[in-house]
Amino acid sequence: MSVHLLGGGRDTARCGDLLRPFVLEARERAGSRTPRIAVLLVMEADDDSSVARFSAVLEAAGATAAELRVTAIVEGDRFAPDVLDADAVFVAGGLTPAYQEAVGGIRDAVTDRVRDGMPYAGFSAGSVIAAGPALVGGFRVGGVEVASEDAGEELDELEVRPGLGLLDFAVDVHAAQWGTLSRLVAAVDAGLVAEGVAIDEHTALVMSAQAGPAVRGSGQVWRVESAASGVRVEVIRA
Repeated sequence: MSVHLLGGGRDTARCGDLLRPFVLEARERAGSRTPRIAVLLVMEADDDSSVARFSAVLEAAGATAAELRVTAIVEGDRFAPDVLDADAVFVAGGLTPAYQEAVGGIRDAVTDRVRDGMPYAGFSAGSVIAAGPALVGGFRVGGVEVASEDAGEELDELEVRPGLGLLDFAVDVHAAQWGTLSRLVAAVDAGLVAEGVAIDEHTALVMSAQAGPAVRGSGQVWRVESAASGVRVEVIRA
């Protein structure tokens, strides 16, 4: 089992490079046949660019168009179980609360498939919801601002909702670029989550059953956990 968590970013080539190991894992799982990579997107109704954008990221990772099985739904809809008829699953970025709601009907199936060896990759929102406790958004704790409202995902107070459960710690993204590290620190300090990681853009944290956690890319991963003195932050570099 490998879980690839990307913190976001707009550079297609750099993001694609981070996903090359994910594509290779999909091919290994498929064996001699053409692999099927499920690409799951939740979009606004007028979004006419995300399918092409995320397909381009995976193609930059070495995938071919024939290997991608793109399923795009609009915010408020849910994914059907048949989207998991694949060798690997990539969950894209967008409005995180909408992604958390969209996977409600396939949560257990995703967890079972990944534990059975199917590689998972998340991009921004897809990384956040991979966690058991998913910090889906918000920019206040107890009415006090702990991050920019622009990073709130259309929520006011911080909200932690059930994620896919692939990880037992929370994940935040766009850490240095959006200032969300302070949000994760506040969430741990308030007891909303016990621990978590905040991942920079153009950076990936790879969790594997065969090896220890690995960081790839140009940024950093910030590990946050409660401590006797308050909250401890550790920087993990590639």
